[in-house]
Amino acid sequence: MLKKISMVVAMLLALALAVALAQDKGKGKAPAPPGMALSSPDFQDGGIIPDKFSQVNPNAPSPKLEWTNVPMGTVSFALIMHDPDAALNKMPEDVLHWMAFNIPGDARSLEGGQPDTAQLPNGMIQAKNRAGRGGYMGPGNGSQNPYHHYTIELFALDEKLSLGPDATRADVLKAMEGHIFGKAVLEGRFRRPPA
Repeated sequence: MLKKISMVVAMLLALALAVALAQDKGKGKAPAPPGMALSSPDFQDGGIIPDKFSQVNPNAPSPKLEWTNVPMGTVSFALIMHDPDAALNKMPEDVLHWMAFNIPGDARSLEGGQPDTAQLPNGMIQAKNRAGRGGYMGPGNGSQNPYHHYTIELFALDEKLSLGPDATRADVLKAMEGHIFGKAVLEGRFRRPPA
């Protein structure tokens, strides 16, 4: 009987030791920080982009963008807005609506209504969109189509890109390879109102 009690006590001690070691292993590990997040006060993620920011408005301003949880060491940001639901000339390339890079690493927002100039005073460069102009081009999906999903991608980079306003999306994507610290995505839907 004494032998059985000793075995039970030994098993309970071994179990308690195993639990203590497992709990000890988990100590000191902080939860992973949240990833970079991109938002706009002008429309919700997955929501409808207002006509004001679309080709319905001939002078459509860019929406305001804000971001948080920027990775440490970020030197600059690159932004690409495109319509992945469009296939130009039956090819895989979609419609580029806005591409900007060398946005300063300490920025946490882009004000709405960015000027359509190739280079801004803060060093930001805006490459040519599908219309061949620098700056923002609003959504223009026709009313006869289903809603298109306009995707805005923001990349945190560990350097500035050595590119100019004539850079293509392929140039920017290539230059970013190996330099991306984080990425955030904001998506809005749009189709023109019926005529």
